[in-house]
Amino acid sequence: MKLRRLLSGLLAIISLSTQAQLLVPKTNFTLADSLHGNNGPLRACYDINYYHLDVKFDIDNKFISGSNLFKFTATQDFNKLQFDLFANLKVEKVVYKGKELPYTREINAVFLIFPQTIKAGSKDEFTVFYSGNPKVAVRAPWDGGIVFSKDSLGKPWVATACEGVGSAIWWPSKDQLTDEVDSMMISISVPNGLKDVSNGRLRKTTDLKNGYTRFDWAVVNPINNYDVAANIADYTHISDVYNGEKGKLTTDFWVLPYDVDKAKKQFGRDVPLMLKSFEHWFGPYPWYEDGYKLVETPHLGMEHQSAVAYGNHFVNGYYAPGQPIGRDLSGTGYGLKWDYIIVHESGHEWFGNNITAKDYADMWIHEGFTYYSESLFVESYWGKQAGLEYVNGSRVGSLSNNAPIGGLVYGVSKEGSGDMYNKGGVMLNMVRTIINNDEKWRGILRGLNSTFYHKTVTYDDVTKYISAQSGVNLTTFFEQYVHTKDLPVLEFGMVRGKLNYRWTSCVSGFTMPVKIRMKGGEYKFVTPTTRFAPVTIDGLTKDNLEVDTFNYYIGVLVD
Repeated sequence: MKLRRLLSGLLAIISLSTQAQLLVPKTNFTLADSLHGNNGPLRACYDINYYHLDVKFDIDNKFISGSNLFKFTATQDFNKLQFDLFANLKVEKVVYKGKELPYTREINAVFLIFPQTIKAGSKDEFTVFYSGNPKVAVRAPWDGGIVFSKDSLGKPWVATACEGVGSAIWWPSKDQLTDEVDSMMISISVPNGLKDVSNGRLRKTTDLKNGYTRFDWAVVNPINNYDVAANIADYTHISDVYNGEKGKLTTDFWVLPYDVDKAKKQFGRDVPLMLKSFEHWFGPYPWYEDGYKLVETPHLGMEHQSAVAYGNHFVNGYYAPGQPIGRDLSGTGYGLKWDYIIVHESGHEWFGNNITAKDYADMWIHEGFTYYSESLFVESYWGKQAGLEYVNGSRVGSLSNNAPIGGLVYGVSKEGSGDMYNKGGVMLNMVRTIINNDEKWRGILRGLNSTFYHKTVTYDDVTKYISAQSGVNLTTFFEQYVHTKDLPVLEFGMVRGKLNYRWTSCVSGFTMPVKIRMKGGEYKFVTPTTRFAPVTIDGLTKDNLEVDTFNYYIGVLVD
């Protein structure tokens, strides 16, 4: 996620004061940024296999306490490692083989020192006990933390949202995108009368006989840290089953009691449509073993794996506070035919959760593909032209082109421009146009999700896969659209009495097939380079030429 907000910047960062800030461009980086974003030797030395997170929520005091068990495999010999927990939360103790281990803290990083060398290939474990008042999110999900609110009946309503800022804002973890835990147990204790809904499947509910009830949720698939969620309220449960590509998929909806009828209508309509569309385009839902859930939250939404946070107020489009209907972010009308949060946040189950970037600099992989999934959803039910109009409509008044959509600087938790949503989707539609074979394109989208199934990826992994499978060298194309802010310009000019063309305002060696035509004729593919060359379409002049700027996001200059 972080939900496309049509603002120029989108960046979650940890500052020395442990405050998360979103939508703030950043060029200078602190030690805190490096400690959070860098996969250095004290993190790379161990591979996380399993967590058991066990946390009690004292809602009245906005206080949490509990523990997290780390089970890991050593990737090399070491006697010191890093895990992460925000500095405002206290490490009570770290227990290893029945004894407390020494540790040091630096900002939000904790360095654990073992009494002997942990040998490469060995499996081991330790448990962190902690407590404190976590950061309270004021504008979740755009600022990370925990939302402490009340429903309209005055009952507690609590949710976590920590993409960008990281999981360490509320629980101890190896807070790095590269290493996803293979499976985990999430145990959340809440005051009696409330329920917790977390990721995976509910294994057990236990009355602790002290005014609290513990809910144990098992996640059997890999999960990235920021997806791990606690949602606490007086929830009512609605269940159904979807017959999908891999068989029966449970679909569970957890909503406030007075919203049951609205949820049955809204979720019952759009969830099956979403699953059918996305399984067609991307392949099977990636988490059949953990199920699919929508959980009503006091914030707008978040792509929490197998427990998607939903706060769109049961309206079509994108919720507009105080308005009876949502907004159509495309300006085409198609965006008001479905619930934006259901479709967008669920799209992240494939791009962001199944395929996860190794570094925040490549968050365009999450957001560009997921924005593009919206247009494919529209295409599934209103036709290809409607889908193209949807993605094209996102350009108007919403793209700034003031910074690259790729973060460029790795290891410091730096995302790219907020254009990564819309511009990323437009870019992918251009790839489809260039390939000019819809079944091949669908095969590439499905192939990405099968080749990188439950894996973390890099820029090279994704772009080279698309180039190889398409048969088109898209190296300079992706370099232009991801690593620069500038649109390439297709320049036409007369050279010795003949119409010539070339690409300008572009990276070195840039080339891209593009469609042009004589007015009233059919579009034809041509492949300009950065050097002037004659246009090879008979009869085409600078007065009668047309460039396909509907499917191509480029500049055109006719001299």
